[in-house]
Amino acid sequence: MDVPVAANVLGTLGAVCWSIQLIPQIVVNYRRHNATGLQSSMMMLWAWAGVPLGVYNIVEEFNIALRIQPQILTFLSLVTWIQCYYYQRGWTVSRSMLTLAPIVVIMGGCQAALIVGLGVLRHQGVDWPMTVMAVLSASLLGAGVLSHYWDIWVHRTVRGISFMFVGIDAAGDLFSLISVFFQPKLDVLGMVIYGTELALWLGVFACGGYYNFLPWARKKWLSQHGSPGESENAEPEDVNTASGSIYLQDLPSSTSVFRTVSAASEGLRSRTVALGGIQ
Repeated sequence: MDVPVAANVLGTLGAVCWSIQLIPQIVVNYRRHNATGLQSSMMMLWAWAGVPLGVYNIVEEFNIALRIQPQILTFLSLVTWIQCYYYQRGWTVSRSMLTLAPIVVIMGGCQAALIVGLGVLRHQGVDWPMTVMAVLSASLLGAGVLSHYWDIWVHRTVRGISFMFVGIDAAGDLFSLISVFFQPKLDVLGMVIYGTELALWLGVFACGGYYNFLPWARKKWLSQHGSPGESENAEPEDVNTASGSIYLQDLPSSTSVFRTVSAASEGLRSRTVALGGIQ
């Protein structure tokens, strides 16, 4: 389906969603001068995912928006990644820049070399390297999201993840996925790249509905329609960990877009130890 206008509009919307999804996190880290709970590994995985994704979108001659989108993803992911070390590990500005600069050069060099090399192979009819780029980008994007599933599996709940920003990221995947449909040629691998992360985010939403929304709705319904005894016997909104029970009201509030349960639990344990020392 060859509709350039639709492809560009949808691709632009996808790029915007991917951009604003991380910008609030960067601003939050800057304002509070810490990156507590932010997963640096996820940010680096996303940064590297932009390299093969950029190669694939450029060599396949996708619309301009989809060619720029991976560059935005890599740039913002690297900024967020270095904030983790600057704020959480006390790195100086010079050390942060000296660490970040060679990574940027390596990523840029790899992408430029791959674009030229795979472009030549593409014109010679060699397609398997492009398949590798598609699989690699989808794997890195998916690996970044999969880190949340470990917390969900261990704690049987979805906490500390902002569903608003997850929704924005998922919307970016969806817009980009639909944009591929309006390219001159339907690209299955391009659909796989964006579809993989979209499916994983939808899974996080589903887990949130099962572990978070349903217990809340059940407790709400019992408080309004059930007997007082049933309401009191409703499952408490807590999560069991190796160190005991942690209740929602005890968890520190999080303004981090990608703060996870494990990080929040560590903060709570630290606070508990501190209070114990005061007593």
